[in-house]
Amino acid sequence: MEFLPEPFRTILSFLIVLGVLVFIHELGHYLAARWRGVHVEAFSIGFGNALAKWTDRLGTEWKICWIPLGGYVKLHGQGVSEDLTPGDAAALIPGKAFDEKPVGSRAIVVAAGPIANFVLAVVLFAAVFMTAGRPVPSSVIGQVAPNSAAERGGLMQGDRITAIDGKPVVVFTDIVQAIEPRPEAPIAIEIEREGQRQTLNLTTGRSPDGSRGLLGVGAGGVSWERMNPISAVAAGASHTWDVAAQTLTYVWQMITGQRGSEDLGGPLRIAQLSGKVAGQGMAALVSFMAVLSVSLGLINLFPIPVLDGGHLVFYAIEAVRGRPLSVKAQEIFLRAGLVLLASLFIFVTWNDLASWGVFQWVSRIIG
Repeated sequence: MEFLPEPFRTILSFLIVLGVLVFIHELGHYLAARWRGVHVEAFSIGFGNALAKWTDRLGTEWKICWIPLGGYVKLHGQGVSEDLTPGDAAALIPGKAFDEKPVGSRAIVVAAGPIANFVLAVVLFAAVFMTAGRPVPSSVIGQVAPNSAAERGGLMQGDRITAIDGKPVVVFTDIVQAIEPRPEAPIAIEIEREGQRQTLNLTTGRSPDGSRGLLGVGAGGVSWERMNPISAVAAGASHTWDVAAQTLTYVWQMITGQRGSEDLGGPLRIAQLSGKVAGQGMAALVSFMAVLSVSLGLINLFPIPVLDGGHLVFYAIEAVRGRPLSVKAQEIFLRAGLVLLASLFIFVTWNDLASWGVFQWVSRIIG
């Protein structure tokens, strides 16, 4: 899509990325519902009025709506009141209502959405590894920042770091993981320079917020290695796991105050990044989509009412108690979840606008 001019590239790439992720997520719910014998009343991509819709032979209405910021699957008999009127009860299809199913079946249907996102990430990563190849990073230093801990310690461009404090280093991320937890700490770095091995003793720097150690080096180039289908799928699964672990680590560090929340973005940031990544080629866009798919799966598993993870918590409580929470209790939790999600959406949108310099621009106009 690099041939498209802006802003058309950004808009189109954003619609493709979000559309695919939402479709696969809801398809997971849909297929699991079909498997567990639940009738699906509607499958919608987007919200609002339908731009196109049709009904299949099973009675499911498929819709493409004009607000492309999500989607949903409407399950027959989901969330119905405990006090059904005779008319409502008569409208239920025997054996096809979601709330009539055992708690295990309901949990499968709900969990299938995030699981589908993880499966999609594995498939996308595997596709990139089979076609463009898998990036094989090294621990070679590509750049040394002026007046950094690395420069003061004698590190040079082209050095290959082999160990830090005796712990072997294979890829550049090993360096980051070894340095970040140790701000302003003495370390011994073993390097290979022009075929000769030597050890440098230096003191790490500190990030501006004081929470992380810095070395002041950038990664060197990477090589690309194409993989066979079996190896690509295995590597895709491993990479999906790594992305999920790194995402959860970032979230935990943000919760505990080890990281700031300024990098947390929403739909506007995703749209901006989609356009930039699309300009780098299809492989970059597919990889970006895979990373977002992992994030979407994880977010939906967070134990927040309204999200899939919140419903799974309700089902776990039901399994332990032998009966579900009352409708009133669930409504209270769901409303709290809506407030939390709305607050989070406002916050990430504020971050997005701030990163674009919108507030500085407005203040300059006012001033």
